[in-house]
Amino acid sequence: MKWVAPLAIVGVIVAGLVGLVGMFITYSNQEVELSTQFGAQQKANTVIYDKVWKTLQQKAGVADQSADKFGEIYANIMDARYGDKDQVLMNWIQEQNPTFDMSLYKDLSLSIEANRAEFANVQQKLIDIKREHDNLRMKIPSSFFLAMKGTKELQMQIVTSTRTEKAFDTGKDDDVGLFEKKEVSSTEKPVAEKKVASAANVDELKKIPMMMVPASPATIR
Repeated sequence: MKWVAPLAIVGVIVAGLVGLVGMFITYSNQEVELSTQFGAQQKANTVIYDKVWKTLQQKAGVADQSADKFGEIYANIMDARYGDKDQVLMNWIQEQNPTFDMSLYKDLSLSIEANRAEFANVQQKLIDIKREHDNLRMKIPSSFFLAMKGTKELQMQIVTSTRTEKAFDTGKDDDVGLFEKKEVSSTEKPVAEKKVASAANVDELKKIPMMMVPASPATIR
């Protein structure tokens, strides 16, 4: 009988350790799953970019040489909150291919709109996955186990235009005529310049100096 109490204590300790190990495995697996989903959605961003670019090549006759210039307007034409996105795209196509028959633009715009909806869905999934990951990483008790694992914050890449960010910061959206001709001084930044969140997980996106999309969509096959 004198061994009953020590055995009971040992049993409680063992059960506690088993429980802790089980919790660590559970939270670790959840974090891995979220990180994997996050990486897949980041890659989906580059896939959509390539689809839009190839649509413009096939339906608007845009040449490979226009790939870099396309990168400069991509955020604006894909941002659903950007009111002039269709006009921006139309003007850009006319600049890159002056012989394009604008009567075909409606069919082209429908294709772009389908990609725009897919793009918005991917962006929202990225936000949702990061929120879940942050909760798992910061809430108790999961935060304790993930800290032991050395889990870092996911670095999210969201494509957005400078105009949209400025509008949300100031509460105003007075910028019109993105393609109006005007002289730009050597110290003035291009009007189409984009802001970028820190790049991670997707190597293609790291190559773009002005926005977080692949610098040469023509090379993505």
